[in-house]
Amino acid sequence: MADYSESLIKELFIKVKEYPRFSNGEIEKFCWMAVHEHKHGVLPSEYDIREIDEELYLQLLREFKQNS
Repeated sequence: MADYSESLIKELFIKVKEYPRFSNGEIEKFCWMAVHEHKHGVLPSEYDIREIDEELYLQLLREFKQNS
């Protein structure tokens, strides 16, 4: 299990909250978008199937669940 820096998680946490149309009801979607953008340098397109870093995604989700 990879352990990412607190600063990276905080940076992505803030990025997620700043996305247009952010919704607490769709945290999974927005966390996935942020991790995708972090890994690939661009937001995903509608049918983007490139892999993301699942461990980073899960840590970001945990951060939202702890701070919601």
